[in-house]
Amino acid sequence: MLTSLGQVLPAAAAKYGDKTALIADSKTFSFRELDQLSNALAISLTKLGVAPGDRVTLYATNSWEWLVSYYGVLKTAAVINPINVMLTPAEVGYVTRDCGAKVLIGSRDKVAAVLAASAGCATNIVFGADAPPGALPFAELVSRNASFDAVPVASEQLSTIGYTSGTTGHPKGAMQSHRAVILNGAMTAQLHAKTSADTVVTALPCPHVYGNVVFNGAMMFGLTLVLHPRFDSAEMLASIQTHRATMFEGVPTMYMYMLAHPDFDRYDMSSLTRCTVGGQTMPVAKMQEVERRFGCPLIELWGMTELAGLGTTFPCYGPYTLGSIGIALPYCQVRIASVTDANVTMPAGEVGELMIKGPIVMLGYYGNDAATAQTIEPDGWLHTGDLASMDEAGQVFVVDRKKDMINTAGFKVFPAEIERVVAMHASVAMVAVGSQPDEFKGEIAKAYVVLKPGAAGDEEAILELCRKELAAYKVPRAVQFVADLPKTSTGKIMRRELKTLDA
Repeated sequence: MLTSLGQVLPAAAAKYGDKTALIADSKTFSFRELDQLSNALAISLTKLGVAPGDRVTLYATNSWEWLVSYYGVLKTAAVINPINVMLTPAEVGYVTRDCGAKVLIGSRDKVAAVLAASAGCATNIVFGADAPPGALPFAELVSRNASFDAVPVASEQLSTIGYTSGTTGHPKGAMQSHRAVILNGAMTAQLHAKTSADTVVTALPCPHVYGNVVFNGAMMFGLTLVLHPRFDSAEMLASIQTHRATMFEGVPTMYMYMLAHPDFDRYDMSSLTRCTVGGQTMPVAKMQEVERRFGCPLIELWGMTELAGLGTTFPCYGPYTLGSIGIALPYCQVRIASVTDANVTMPAGEVGELMIKGPIVMLGYYGNDAATAQTIEPDGWLHTGDLASMDEAGQVFVVDRKKDMINTAGFKVFPAEIERVVAMHASVAMVAVGSQPDEFKGEIAKAYVVLKPGAAGDEEAILELCRKELAAYKVPRAVQFVADLPKTSTGKIMRRELKTLDA
């Protein structure tokens, strides 16, 4: 039984040896090779003064060096701080200062920009053989071949500080224990029946908890991980075909881009046995299209940084319901609480705030007791900020984020509900709904639509569909056709940025 993340690669190397563990950057690595490379980095970090409990920030796109750095840091019993590659140097400076990072590791371009802004750490390491002034070359630190015993760490101790997106101000650092991250990766792998016979293709960013669950699960259960530095629909389709992938894991927009690719039908998807989708709600009509055209089940999941990954999903070997985020992860509980009183549990079918409790819940926000107290109840229940309902079977259905709700003349309108209907129109590739101020109603809904290749925009046809399927107050008051939608590094649509598209 693994008790720390530093044990993941040694255990995998002992069990799977020379089996291919990772394909990235046109290079292939066995489990044994990844273990040896991370050993070399752990030795170098120790010589540079990294001690148990020190924080190390990791700032780069997906790569083999990213994974080696992640496990190398954790072998020293230091705390890993994986950050979003889209952060600016100023934001990186805030994060490293907030968590007290001693070392910054990352790609040359990212670290160089941080150093130029005088926001680096005491020790800075850049991937590759050459380093700018003020940094050390990663290649030299992994060049030696030596053994290293992972420093023992109790499973309840801090392993990771993962910063939230900071949509309401400065980001907060969610503290995750070794046990939380290991359990999340292991239980997700169990529910999705991941084994050493699987090959998974993904472009999910490794710093994101969804990406973290994917790569940790792959390393723990002997999968071959085909890791892409960024999402490109043609590259994903080709990768699935070339590597005979059994799984693809991504967010809704990734699937929508792939479905809309003009050459989709030329690619062979027959090796896929199941796919997963999470990070944001996905219209059922699009999920059905994925299952039909990919030729395999699409298993939805839900999670957040404060949970070290997933909180709910479906087991892939049992019944599942499209449009539901599933049931609670093993060892966890979920319930729907009243939005006005967290102690009151809503009846089946009623909408309230989704709350979760169990060993995957964060230890708290780093250095922020007030925010921790607002998010975690004294009895351990975590506020998720998501509005949802639960049926009699325990299946959870997310309605929307509380913060994204639109208040139209006193009526509560959820963007995801409108998006579900608009996505049903045959011409629609992607849709996002945002709010606009209105003199009489306070707020009104507006749909931003990306059309499928070759499709013509017909605003009235889309509005007519909405009038047929939705109550009058939910129907968007405008439809704007756009070339693309604003997204985060993980591919989530940023509803708060939709106003920048206004014609």
